[in-house]
This record gives sequence, C-alpha cells and structure tokens, in this order.
Amino acid sequence: MTPPPPDGPSPTGSLLAVSDLHVRYAENRAVVEALRPSSDEDWLLVAGDVGEQMADIEWALATLAARFRKVVWAPGNHELWTPPDDPVQARGAARYDALVRLCRDLGVTSPEDPYPVWRGPGGPAAVVPLFLLYDYSFRQPGVHTAEEALRRADEAGVVATDEFLLHSDPYPTVADWCRARVLRTAERLAALPADLPTVLVNHFPLVREPTEVLRYPEFALWCGTESTADWPVRYRAAAVVYGHLHIPRLIRKQGVPHHEVSLGYPREWRHRSTAPGRPVRILPAAAPGTGRPA
Repeated sequence: MTPPPPDGPSPTGSLLAVSDLHVRYAENRAVVEALRPSSDEDWLLVAGDVGEQMADIEWALATLAARFRKVVWAPGNHELWTPPDDPVQARGAARYDALVRLCRDLGVTSPEDPYPVWRGPGGPAAVVPLFLLYDYSFRQPGVHTAEEALRRADEAGVVATDEFLLHSDPYPTVADWCRARVLRTAERLAALPADLPTVLVNHFPLVREPTEVLRYPEFALWCGTESTADWPVRYRAAAVVYGHLHIPRLIRKQGVPHHEVSLGYPREWRHRSTAPGRPVRILPAAAPGTGRPA
C-alpha cells in the first residue's frame, strides 16, 4: 500500500521519529507491528538500524509505509552489513543502492531522493535524511591518528562488528566513503533555500557531545565524523534526529535540539520507564517542561 501524497499543507499531524528498531528480535518486531500514528497526517522519520537482513528491512519499512502518511529513512550501519546468511550478498555501495531501490519501491524517502518539506505544525522545514558514516575522528584526548585510535580500541577489547560485516566497496575504506558522502551531501544542503529551516536525520550523531556518556568511550570511533560539527547551525536545523547509541535523550547545542530516538535491544528497553518504540515528536516542538514523546 502506498501512502497518499504528503507534501501539501497539513493543518494537523506531527513529525515523529524512531530509530534502531532491530527487528530481528521478536520483541522488537512486535513493537513495530503495534506502532500506529496518532493522526492520518503523521510522518515518521526512521533513523537507521531497522535490521540486517534485507527481508527484515523490507518488512519493517513496508509495514510503516502502509500506516504513516510519509516515511523517511536514513541508513544505519546494520542495514549496510552483509551478513553471511542473508540471501542478498551485495556489499558496500552496491548494498546501499539496493536499499535505495527498495525504499523507492515502497514509497519511502531515502537520502538519494528530493528532500520533502514538512508543512504541518512547526513547519515549514526541509526533512533531510543523511547517509554520512564515520571516519574515526571521534578520538580520545591525546590520540592523533585513526590508526592509533583503532589500536587502542582493540587493546581495550572494543571493536565494532562493522569491521567485519560493513564493507566499503568500491571505496578503499569506510573513512574514504564517509568523506565522499560528506562532500556530496554538503553540496545538496547548500542548494536549499537560505530561509528554509531543516530537520537533519542521521543514524550517527552530527556532533561529538552525545558520545561523551558512552560506557566504553573507545566506541565513539564508530559514531560519526567531526566534519559535521557545524552542520546544525550552518544548515538552519530546527532539530537533529539521530540514533545508534541506544541512549534516548534530548540535548541542546547552540540552541539546536538533538534527539536520540532509538528503541534499541530488548535487554535495554525492558528497563526503561517509557513504553518501547513510542516515537518522539520532533515537530511541532514540545513546550519546555511538557515532555518529548508524541
């Protein structure tokens, strides 16, 4: 089922966000099955890590696209893995291209599509799904090269599964792929109208501050790039949406709200006081002290 056209003026509805659905877990799959909009006008931003298997990703995005007026997806690292048991064995950029084709078949907006404009309450704002990756620049103090940072992380027993399952083909390294994506995306953002606010949606945080609460600080290497530190201000962000860390919270930097919107693994969300998978309202922005969830 294809959702109705969403780009016209909308007097009702909310811009909602969630990430890190990880639907390979039965409990998380049940959360997605139960997820519903509160209005026919609601949009849903999905900030990556829907799953690893192509069939699981297709099921989840198709389920959500049938319910929300518009679904906007930004890839996480897990979608880009090539698990040995996945019938789809595309790697690197070829796997990303396959995911983009899947989204287009489902009517889901990806980072390769024109940026839709939210014209509902809190708008207008260009909704910008990003695919940027990481370049190992979120290093610990006193560590000056990626090689040294990765060596120290290995010595500490912290090595992301990406190093085994996320391939960068045809780029020499993930860092090279990241640099290419940052350059291309910056060009598209610079072409937006100078008076149009944005909502920047990326799987990884755009600024380093969210990684400062990680239990294992070495993991920050796989969490973003310093090259986007000024993007929220430079590109007029009304809000930034990210996931990846599995630490749902709201921080503000230079007046811009940064929403971490992940569901996470069942062992993590079972201990939270909030209902699992409840999307976070991004626009209209909640009044101070009234809470974040939609």
